Amino acid sequence: INDIKWNIPENKKSKLAKTLCEIHFSIGADGLIFVGDSKQADIKMRIFNNDGSEAEMCGNGIRCFSKYVYEKNIVKKEEISIETLKGVMGAKLVIDEEFVRRVQIDMGPPILNCEEIPVTSEGISNKCVNETIVVLDKIFNFTAVSMGNPHAVIFVKEQLNDDELNMYGSNIEDNERFPNKTNVEFVKIITEEECILRVFERSVGITKSCGTGACASVVAGTILGILKKKTPITVHNDGGDLRITYSGKTVLME
Repeated sequence: INDIKWNIPENKKSKLAKTLCEIHFSIGADGLIFVGDSKQADIKMRIFNNDGSEAEMCGNGIRCFSKYVYEKNIVKKEEISIETLKGVMGAKLVIDEEFVRRVQIDMGPPILNCEEIPVTSEGISNKCVNETIVVLDKIFNFTAVSMGNPHAVIFVKEQLNDDELNMYGSNIEDNERFPNKTNVEFVKIITEEECILRVFERSVGITKSCGTGACASVVAGTILGILKKKTPITVHNDGGDLRITYSGKTVLME
């Protein structure tokens, strides 16, 4: 929604997101994005989940946002700076006949410090890498990463079906080790440059794709040495593919 034009009252944004995102009685969506003015970037993005809560960032959302503001002539630049709750992000657009064909986002450095994610670690390190978590009848190993929003990344030999994803994902999301809840990624490695991702998003549930989740998964995979660093990794989501590159310092998504 172009909030520069409509100027929707602050106290109505959350309710509007819940109303418009309702699957059975409205448009149906994972979240609602607002376009706003920014004093520190070209434009400002705010995103509200379908339960009305405001998210810090959304990887796929910011790509959609970039395409929208360019094609609607709100920001007519091929490189756009975007203010988010995480901070200012950079978007590079590939344009063909006035249409945005591809968007690359500089997601910045991942956050691995437990207090900043936040997550409670059972080890002595300030990072939470490959730690165990007991969920119902299973024990999983997870690595905690924040891309501006928290993620618990779990590598599996076989991907979960929808029932399993709902059951285990919802229990991990609300686990006491995550004070602000967490997104949950289940990742199956195909090669060092390719993986399959299924996501249970915080405050949303199962989604077809998650940009920040794909980034967090590649970061976790490179930390564990099962995905290549400084190499574009193809991440297969239910809703399509993303290419993620982690240099060891910053993450690029397209």
